Amino acid sequence: MTTTTKDKQLGTPQVAAVGDSKLALVVDLDHHHHNKSPQECWGGRHTLSLLGFLGFTLSFAQKASFSVAIVAMVKSNSSADTNGSNACPLPDYNSPINSSNVVGEFDWSETTQGQILGFPFIGYILTTLVGGVAAEHFGGKLVFGLGNLLQAFTTIVSPMCARSSVPLFIAVRILGGGFEGVTFPAMNFMLANWIPLLERSKFSSLVYAGAQFGTVISMMVSGWLCESEFLGGWPSVFYVFGVLGVVWGLAWFVLIVDSPARHPRISLQERNHILRHCNHSKSKPSSVPWWSVLTSVPVWSLIVVHFGQNWGFLTLLTELPTYLNNILHYDMTSSGFLSALPYLAMWVFSLLYSSLISNLLSANKLSVIAVRKISMVIGLYGPMLGLVAMCFVNCDSILAMVMLCVAVGLNGAIYCGYMCSHQDLAPNFAGSLMGLTTTVATIPGVLAPLLTGVIINNNQTLDAWRTVFLITSAVYLVTNIGYLAFMTDQVQPWNYTTSRKNTSTSHDQKSTSYNHSTTSHDKKSTSHDHVSTSHDMKSTSHDHVSTSHDMKSTSHDHVPTSHDKKSTSHDHVSTSRKNTSTSTSDPTATDKTTVFPVQKRY
Repeated sequence: MTTTTKDKQLGTPQVAAVGDSKLALVVDLDHHHHNKSPQECWGGRHTLSLLGFLGFTLSFAQKASFSVAIVAMVKSNSSADTNGSNACPLPDYNSPINSSNVVGEFDWSETTQGQILGFPFIGYILTTLVGGVAAEHFGGKLVFGLGNLLQAFTTIVSPMCARSSVPLFIAVRILGGGFEGVTFPAMNFMLANWIPLLERSKFSSLVYAGAQFGTVISMMVSGWLCESEFLGGWPSVFYVFGVLGVVWGLAWFVLIVDSPARHPRISLQERNHILRHCNHSKSKPSSVPWWSVLTSVPVWSLIVVHFGQNWGFLTLLTELPTYLNNILHYDMTSSGFLSALPYLAMWVFSLLYSSLISNLLSANKLSVIAVRKISMVIGLYGPMLGLVAMCFVNCDSILAMVMLCVAVGLNGAIYCGYMCSHQDLAPNFAGSLMGLTTTVATIPGVLAPLLTGVIINNNQTLDAWRTVFLITSAVYLVTNIGYLAFMTDQVQPWNYTTSRKNTSTSHDQKSTSYNHSTTSHDKKSTSHDHVSTSHDMKSTSHDHVSTSHDMKSTSHDHVPTSHDKKSTSHDHVSTSRKNTSTSTSDPTATDKTTVFPVQKRY
């Protein structure tokens, strides 16, 4: 049954629910509001963005804090010659640098540490693709919420597992990585449902900037927690962020709704704006067209650039505190604080950059594809140059921090680049597409820490770290080439594998579209100026009566007939008296589909 609601300001039908799917279709009769976003201080998509931001903040806080905590957990076993030309000298005894009194609890080798840091990404790899498909079928709210909530529980039990055995600790970290793995695909699917195209760069950057903000907060706080006596020192890092993750989960499930069409609290104006400008089919998606996806050149360029981005990001995320502690010899608190500065730069830059890009898009100064490619030049080649410069700073700690802030900070441009491309290429399958690329792009999470451990191999020297930085720079350089050459902002044909293109009606099916309605053998429907009936049913209209097959009809002015069905739209109605039409039909006809005329489809 189709129902309508009216916008009191426009006085025109705005939303219709179609058939059993109860799917909201937006009808816009006002050309002047076509590209305008609702002038509201706060709406449903803002709430989603805020809680999405906080969700990624806590998820990455739990992940990044471990790279600081492990420095306090492990006994120092570095064999670097601090008096040689290939290492930085230790500071004076009374210097605040390297004055930490934290004594490690575990005697883990560099290889074991690399496994503990890298193996959680095995779980991540196993669930990212599943997370995207699950979000498309069960809703992004459930998948994103459960992923973060269960990750928080694994974080809380981590100290107990670490003290039990290394295999158990690795197992629970793999489990936590698996729960985290569903979050990006699920959120990407929700953003495709909630955020219109021209607002996508701004809102995506805001949501995903939570990853940097969480990294900043956790690294700043974790160093202090490790040196404190609160809850035993380093275990407090896991307890604090784990409990906050549980609290966030409760708020998420109370406040968030999967789609604007089902949201009970947002305004009609915002709902119409979102549904009108989100470029995807509103029906439930069919199975993912994997063959078309895997033979798509833009998709492969997206997979490769995602791999390269994660290699650089995860290498620095997991190894930066170790570099600052073992090479530049900062103490625990200073190492945590300084490790956070590059990600603070990334967070601030991503917000400022996305705001600039949003304004340029709104003013039609740049095309969408130009924004995507410019963002990736800045986001990957900027960090590449920063890491090359790191090879020449030697022991100048201030210059090293400046270069790291440049390298990591400019990386914030990616949130207006490839992170939006999944939604550009296939909004109907944005979750699955993000799951696919993230699955491949998570491999560096396993390989990068292991490779770094092999290169360092208990030998903390400048040359060893130069090798790490140069490998990362080369990966940035090579993996971005395909994206710049082949990426497009056009929705791919395989995005429309649902029945979007098919608006015909069969014998036992009704369908309503923006421009026309059809009536079949055994269905009756009434509209403003037209009544059509079929197969053995008599109908009389004051202005217009249509009959089909073996039906007799009487009309005051005009009688058209057709063999099986009659289809009418707003653009063509045969009536003699438009202002005084009355009709007589079966009383049960009022329970059938009511179709409102539409002037134009947007």
